[in-house]
Formats: sequence, structure tokens, C-alpha cells
Amino acid sequence: MQAAATRGKDKGPSTESEAVPVGSPKLVSQMETMLAGARQTYLDALPIAAAIVTSIPNEPMLEAANELFRSIAEWDERLGERRLSQIKIFRTGPLASRLSHFLAGDDPAHQFETTDGRPLGGRHFTVRFARLRVLPGQPKRCLISLIDRTAQVETEKSLRSEMLRDSLTGLPNRFAFNERVDAVLADPAFMEGAYAVLAVDMTRFSRVNECMGALAGDELIITFARRLVSALRPTDMLARTSGDEFGILLRLDRGVSDAMRAAERIKAVLTLPFRLSDLEIRVDCAIGCAILNHGVSSADEVLRNAQFALKRAKKIGVTQIYEPIQAQAVRRRFSIETELRCAIEADELTLAFQPLVHLETGRIAGFEALSRWEHQGQKVSPSEFIPVAEESGLIVQLGRWALDKAVSTLRDWDRQAGIQIPVGMSVNLSPIQISRDDVAAAVSGALASNGISGSRLTLELTEGAIIQDPDRAAKALNALKKFDVRIAMDDFGTGFTSLASLQRLPIDILKIDQSFVSQMIADPDSTAIVRAVLSLARALGMETTAEGIDSEDLAEMLTESGCTYGQGYYYSKPLTAKEAIDYWLSRSASAT
Repeated sequence: MQAAATRGKDKGPSTESEAVPVGSPKLVSQMETMLAGARQTYLDALPIAAAIVTSIPNEPMLEAANELFRSIAEWDERLGERRLSQIKIFRTGPLASRLSHFLAGDDPAHQFETTDGRPLGGRHFTVRFARLRVLPGQPKRCLISLIDRTAQVETEKSLRSEMLRDSLTGLPNRFAFNERVDAVLADPAFMEGAYAVLAVDMTRFSRVNECMGALAGDELIITFARRLVSALRPTDMLARTSGDEFGILLRLDRGVSDAMRAAERIKAVLTLPFRLSDLEIRVDCAIGCAILNHGVSSADEVLRNAQFALKRAKKIGVTQIYEPIQAQAVRRRFSIETELRCAIEADELTLAFQPLVHLETGRIAGFEALSRWEHQGQKVSPSEFIPVAEESGLIVQLGRWALDKAVSTLRDWDRQAGIQIPVGMSVNLSPIQISRDDVAAAVSGALASNGISGSRLTLELTEGAIIQDPDRAAKALNALKKFDVRIAMDDFGTGFTSLASLQRLPIDILKIDQSFVSQMIADPDSTAIVRAVLSLARALGMETTAEGIDSEDLAEMLTESGCTYGQGYYYSKPLTAKEAIDYWLSRSASAT
């Protein structure tokens, strides 16, 4: 018994931990400590700023955060303050409100950028909220992560700034200008007529570039821009919109007069010459103005309107205000170009033929072939579609078609008559055809394919064809003469052809413009001009044709003056191919 008692005393106190009942405060505290340590370890392992926020009834609390997040938030957990309202980055900006909204909802995640307003310590972040799973009865928790995008955002801003600035002058470029104008148009407080855009184009810039080189041209652009700045108000925006063109956005306090005064100031600062190297050069500008209104939809449209006015200002020499009819005319021209191209390809055009009458004998000497176009049931005037064809280059296709069609019509008339009828055919040539096409080859092909002699073909060209490139015109006309065709100068007296050109070029006929012919009876000056042309033609051994004869008295006066041929409504309007051959047959029968 004693031994047993002794052994019991020798055992001493037990080294094993006493059992802790499940759910006891001590066990809960141990578990929370372990979870908090695990959360902190997880946050510290993340390469980005991250924190865990707990939602409690009063306000969210910052439960844990890694070092990156604590640095951005300027939060020291040792101070014990965990309420978000007391932490700097949650006091301003959208972070707190977005977080509260997220915690109150059920979305599993949410993301936004802080690039607007820079609320997080002056840096840009992508902020992500992710909901954490919690045990029943526990408050909602979420993980906040901040991904620093400051370097990327600043780089993008720098690149954007470069994209919006002209590298030569340092001024805003066209993109920046358009953005500013678009912002004005989109402003709810925008009032119609409160702003204007000026398009300013420098004169003689290309000549300076050609004569003095690109460096001198750049120096001129820079100096020109500085003078424009000196003529504008601080509130005006100046931009370089293209090579030698500048755009100005003006606020109009007193209406259009403000824009006109600005144009006057710009003109005034350009009166002094520009010094380039050892030279002094005077440079002027043309200015077009467009007023901003609710009828325009974009900055591109406003600037385009100002450029329409600018184009007119270049011709007139005075600052012009845009009128909507100008844009309508341009759109009409583009529409005609598209439709004309389709019409040529589909062979929808026709020729009309106006008789040329030998004034002394009254016989039909030939016909002038005139292009006609009817589109969607409406006739399109040649004065409308021919200039469009010349501007777009379609005149080359149109000219070749007209030439071949006219010559083939002459062939068909011969077949119908059963003989080679004693009439010729006149076809108009455009200056564009002479400069861009091999006219001699086109004529040779048309004559050969239809079996028509060149002596029955007359090609009419205006003085403009000679003035644009005299050497090329002379070469082309001499090549044509090899096929025995006749050359007529159309609308003589309205251009600037020199006597030397008339003497040098192989011209057979001078056509006197109807503006002189139609006024002969009422205007002695017109009569004197016509008679002078007739005398000149006789001296040079040329024949003459008077256009626009509309009365018997006029026909007799021209016949007495020695004019060779005449055409006009007194004899006949332009006719279809069938009407023309019938007209010739009837005139031939009556003459017989």
C-alpha cells in the first residue's frame, strides 16, 4: 500500500494539454487567430496591393492589408483605426461609394478604373472587388485589389498629346482642332451663332518650297503661325490643319462681325514682308468662314464648310462666309460624276447633231456632234456634266466614245444614202484629252474601223487647250494633221490665244463665239470684233464659222462680211441622227 502510494506521488503533474470544449471562446479565438494569420500570409504573397474589407452594420472595416496597400492607403494598422471613413483613400473619390454599393449587393465581382479624378494618391489604378466566401452568421467580406496603371496611363497621355500636336509649329493639329469643335457642338449650353471656324490658307507657299527648299518652307510656316497667334485673342484656338492651312475656332460675342474683324487683324499682321535667309517675301492669305449652328453634325463638316468658303475667297480675293448652296453644288458634282461613270459604261449617252451651213451657197457642209445625257427621265445639261467629266478625268472615256459614235454615224448615213454624202462631222476635243490621251491614236482607230476619210472629220478645241500646254498642243495637232483632219479653234475671241500661236499651229477654221455674233445687230462693238476676226482669218488663210445665228438678218450680215459657215437655231436646233440625215436630204432636194 505504501509502495503504491509512493508511486502515485512520484508520477508528478501531467504534461498533456487539458481538453478544450468545442465552441468555447478560447477555441474560437484560436481559430480566428489562425485564419487572420492565413489571410495576412495570402495578402503578403500577392504582387499587387490588396486588402480584405469586412461589412458590419455601421460601416465597412479594413480587416487586413498587405504592405503595398498600406503604403497607398497611408494606413498604419498599429494605430488601431480600421473604419474606412478614417482611411485617406476612402474619404474622397468613388472608391468608398462603389465599395458600399458592392457590399450591399450580390454581384460576385466588380471592376473600375480610377483614371478620372486620380483619387488614389495621385496615381491611376484598376480597382477590383471580389466577394469572399464566409461561414453562416459571419459578416460579408470582400477582397480589394489595386493594379497600378500609372505608367501606362501617363504614357498614353504623352502619346495622345504628341498625336494632337503639330510637330513643326507646336500648335494643335487637325485632330485636336476637331475634338475641340466637336466638344463645342456637343455642349448642352451651345447657342447657334456663338462660334465660328476660320480656314486660313497661305498664298505662295508652294512657290517658296519650290524655289528655296523645304527648310525655308518650314521656316515660313513657323513664322506665319506666330503672326496668326499675335492676331488672335487668348480665348481663340489656332491649329494647323494641313500643310499651309490653319483652322481657328472663335467665340462670337457680337456675331459675324467678330469673325470679320479677326480676318482683318490676320490680314494686317501679314502686311510686313517675311525674311527668309537674305530675301524678303510678302505673303498673303485667303480666309473662309463657317458659323457653327445646329444644322452641322461634326467638326469635319464645319471645317469642310469653311474650306468651301475658302475656295471662293481664293477666287474673289475677299474673306467669304460659307453658304449652304456651295456644299450642295459640290455634292451635286460628285453625284453627277458617279452617275456619269455608270452612264458611259452602260452606253446611255447619245449624240445630237447641229447643222453647219455654208453661208454663201446655203448648202449643209456638215454637222457638229454634241453629247447629250438623259438620266432618270431628266435631261442633264452639257454645261453641267462636261465640266464634271473634265475635272474627274472621265472626259477621256467620254471623248473617245463621242469620237467613235460620230464617225460611225457618218458611216451609217453613207449607207442609208447609198453614196458618200458630201458632209463632214465636227467633234469637240477637251484640253484634258490632249494632255492625258493619245488623241492621234484614238482618231486613227475611229477612222479606220469605220472606213471614213480624215478629210471629213473636223476636231474642235478651245483656246484653253493651247494655253495650258502650247508645246503639247502643237505636237498633238501636227500628229492629227497626218490623217488629213481639219482643226477648228472653238469660241475664238473669249480666250488669250496669241497671234504667234495662230501662225504656228495648224488651224484651219476659227469659230467666232456666239457672245459676239448674237450682239452684232444691236452692238457696233461686237460687229467690229467679228469683222476683225474675219479679216484676221482671211489674212492667215483660214475659214470661219459663226455660232449662234438666230435670225435671217444676222445670217445676211455675216454672209456679206465674208464668214464661211454658220450654225444656230435660225437653221436648226441640234437633231437626232435620223432627223439630221432627213434634214440634209430635204435641204439637198430643195437646193436642187
